[in-house]
Amino acid sequence: MSTPTAYGHDIRTDEAAIRAALSGASSTPFWLDDATAPPERPTLTHDIDTDLLVVGGGFCGLWTAVIAKERDPQRRVVLIDAVRVGWAASGRNGGFVEASLTHGEENGALHFADELATLDRLASENFTAMRETIARYGIDAEWEETGMLTVATEPHQVDDLRAAADPDGDPLFLEGDALRAYGTSPLYRAGLFTEREHAYVHPAKLAFGLAEVAERLGVEIFEKTRATGLRAPRTGRIEVTTAGGVIRADRVALATNVFPSLLPALRLFTVPVYDYVLMTEPLTDAQLSDIGWTGRHGIADSSREFHYYRKTADNRILWGGYDAIYHRGRMVRPSHDQRSESFERLADHFALAFPQLSGVRFSHAWGGAIDMSTQLVAFHGAAKGGRVAYSAGYTGLGLGATRFGAETMLDLLEGVDTARTRLKMSRRLPVPIPPEPIAYPLIQMMRRAVARSDRRGGKDGFLLKLAGLFGVGFDS
Repeated sequence: MSTPTAYGHDIRTDEAAIRAALSGASSTPFWLDDATAPPERPTLTHDIDTDLLVVGGGFCGLWTAVIAKERDPQRRVVLIDAVRVGWAASGRNGGFVEASLTHGEENGALHFADELATLDRLASENFTAMRETIARYGIDAEWEETGMLTVATEPHQVDDLRAAADPDGDPLFLEGDALRAYGTSPLYRAGLFTEREHAYVHPAKLAFGLAEVAERLGVEIFEKTRATGLRAPRTGRIEVTTAGGVIRADRVALATNVFPSLLPALRLFTVPVYDYVLMTEPLTDAQLSDIGWTGRHGIADSSREFHYYRKTADNRILWGGYDAIYHRGRMVRPSHDQRSESFERLADHFALAFPQLSGVRFSHAWGGAIDMSTQLVAFHGAAKGGRVAYSAGYTGLGLGATRFGAETMLDLLEGVDTARTRLKMSRRLPVPIPPEPIAYPLIQMMRRAVARSDRRGGKDGFLLKLAGLFGVGFDS
């Protein structure tokens, strides 16, 4: 008989209570609601020439612009965004910063087994550089290095966590009273606490801060400037068209991630998957004590369909994950940012995890698109004779990795041989995701297979085993 999972697909707590908890929740992502956005920047209205054009004003594009000016202060750098800096995934994610570039050890072993030592070293260097850059420029990103608790909510997950523990205590395996010192939930069976190289930020403040630093360094930023095409003549500069003018650039860095690439050949290597998040009202010290969560660490459970949660500066709980929804047609649309079924499921699961917090209301409920790739981590590369670079496919664990992607794109554009450019993730593309009408039924079939695996104690069925043979994994 299969072991029942801690979280099911059907609402099992009081539906009236769920509706009450969600009543009045703002659809604006909390981070964008909480941070003071800078004044709107100008829209491009004329043709311009530049040394480097960065397309995309999220984390990856912003890091690219900042690092480009740090490497060469005399280089003219222009950054454009279709809407506003930080408005998409970079302003609405969970704010978890992990050093890992491989979306977890198992996923790394599947795709990059012979490069793991190099990837671990580069990940640590990138994490350190990110921390130091934020401090050096005085970016008020609410950076906290407070560790991460991964919990087992199913019996089969306990041994996996125990096996991942380090004899020196980081990560540290926890059970019983030791676990309850980090969090108390009727669903927790064991835990693994990792202290090193896990941080938390206010994502909107980080995006706004990076943009301010970029401008301070001399980067020109244009908002509401959508790139509509890219032309690469054999001679002369790359030409990127916008409604307001043509940008001619010696080099172009594409940091558009979930949005359709200006290089059509890349469009089958990511797919937009929507993730949904709730934010509670601020909690009291007594409420946090009731759930044993008095530290500032984040928490995630161990299932493939997993939840992630953390505290804000004013002691709200961000509660997200589990549902990863692909909307038919591969489209990124504002209407997909709201999904009542996912919000109700999240609220139900929150009540199952923390029945001590009965009556707590959610102040915000939002969603956003993740650029999923089949290798579950970003890929990087160059095109058009090395004059155009791209970085995409971060798959929801890319806040820290976006800085690495920025450095890799700049290495590629500068034509230098580095440890970054020699990686497989910089030299080969992941397995593509088929176009419609194949994509939708295939993705739904894989989602059901993942859910079945969780229900069966982590045992993969034929479909997941077959996918693994083709280099498509679902472990993180």
